[in-house]
Amino acid sequence: MQTQRTNLRPRRGFTLVELAVVVVIIGVLAAFGVPRFLMSVERSKAAEAFAYLSAVRNAQERFHAREGIYADTIADLDIQAPTPKYFSPGPITGNPDLELSWTMTLTRTGPSAGYENYEVTFNEEGYDAINSTISAEINPVGGFGGGT
Repeated sequence: MQTQRTNLRPRRGFTLVELAVVVVIIGVLAAFGVPRFLMSVERSKAAEAFAYLSAVRNAQERFHAREGIYADTIADLDIQAPTPKYFSPGPITGNPDLELSWTMTLTRTGPSAGYENYEVTFNEEGYDAINSTISAEINPVGGFGGGT
């Protein structure tokens, strides 16, 4: 009688099917996670524009309290915020004498994770949702206008 020897060592490594299942699972997770991550990054960059324009608005109100009109340049303001890294500031505009109103727009520059270049506009009342072109999904204030 002959005895058959079997390999008593345990199997090591993964089969091709097991590896394929893991790759598919990682792919599905990445398909859902990457777009949300990119949206989150763009939302944080958009928050930079809102913070800068809020600082401009506060400085405009201080200037208006001292001078009785709104400033027509950033240089006239006592602003305490650095120039935005991801946005290009536009000029301060308003009515001819800047006594009653002002408007300033920041335009997104550079690549924006699949989003078109957009603008964020503020005026004497705060965020101007009507004249801003930022997408609601990346808007840190949710797209609502009015004062802040």
